[in-house]
Amino acid sequence: MGKIILASSSPRRADILKKTNVEFKIIPSPYIEDHTTTVFSYEFIENLAYNKAKAVIPITDEPSIIVGADTVVVLDNNILGKPHNKENAFKMLKKLSGKTHFVVTSIVTINTETNEVKKNSTTSYVTFENLSDEQINFYIENYKPFDKAGSYGIQEMPEGYIKSYTGDLENIIGMSSASLKKLLEFQKLQ
Repeated sequence: MGKIILASSSPRRADILKKTNVEFKIIPSPYIEDHTTTVFSYEFIENLAYNKAKAVIPITDEPSIIVGADTVVVLDNNILGKPHNKENAFKMLKKLSGKTHFVVTSIVTINTETNEVKKNSTTSYVTFENLSDEQINFYIENYKPFDKAGSYGIQEMPEGYIKSYTGDLENIIGMSSASLKKLLEFQKLQ
């Protein structure tokens, strides 16, 4: 299949990619994300993933399949990004409390030999319990979710925070290995 490059510094994505049993190396994408858009569209999230992968092409030194991904948390068709501070994290978790939202991860693969691009977006749904201010503050203080879309990581949420989820759990964490495997099957290096 050739060399696989993960254009991400996310430890969660690296862990998920390891499950696909393909050898890969990590080159974090230098692409700077545009956070001015808050209205969700699949085209927007797929473009982010594509731009992340594309920005790694000049850095690669041999034919490769570059994997770019982006995950967004969406409530009422608005994207909840990464909070960066306690106040924003609290506001986001307060908005999610007692509601169902969806999580979309777009994965894009680029074959550097053929310039062939493959895209896939996976959608999952998460319903939060009604969270008290104390629960929200406890989570923020103990888990520091400042690098996570929507201010949370489902894999680390204490009991009593998530009511239910439907769809691919890995997608909610950061990247569906099943979706990635399908994309990689279509990408071949000569």
